[in-house]
Amino acid sequence: MIQFRFLIRSAVALALVAGAVGLAGRPAHLHAADDGNAPYWASLSKDQTNMRVGPGREYRINWVYVRRGLPVKVLRVMGGWRLIEDPDGARGWVLAQFLSRSRAGLVKGAIAPIRANKDGSGPVLWRAAPGVQAALGDCRDGWCPVDIAGRKGFMAQDALWGAGTP
Repeated sequence: MIQFRFLIRSAVALALVAGAVGLAGRPAHLHAADDGNAPYWASLSKDQTNMRVGPGREYRINWVYVRRGLPVKVLRVMGGWRLIEDPDGARGWVLAQFLSRSRAGLVKGAIAPIRANKDGSGPVLWRAAPGVQAALGDCRDGWCPVDIAGRKGFMAQDALWGAGTP
């Protein structure tokens, strides 16, 4: 009887610890901020990603993306599937394992300057054409730290699709 109570107490304690840490019964791709709080920004994590018309492998493929790091907006979460919107406005379902929480942005509109300082002051270091993909840091006061193939600087948040509030 004593051993049985000890096992129950140990199991309960382990379950409480696992629940507090947030690990109980959750697939690895659902940890951290990807717990269903849509909308949020994400990026494609694979060289090839299928977008489907519904949340399941039985649904037909609508698009095949071949651009790792492309920013997408996650609009809805359903199990292991995410309803996303791409920079062109196309919507469809992607498996969560093909998405990353790494922030990315896509230059939109016209050629955009990349400046030296985080407040947008300083010299123009480079210029980025529309469609250029950038790794993003945390945007503040309308300016985002960017890294485009090792070229770092700051771009106006409104020049990037994937920056700001989703």
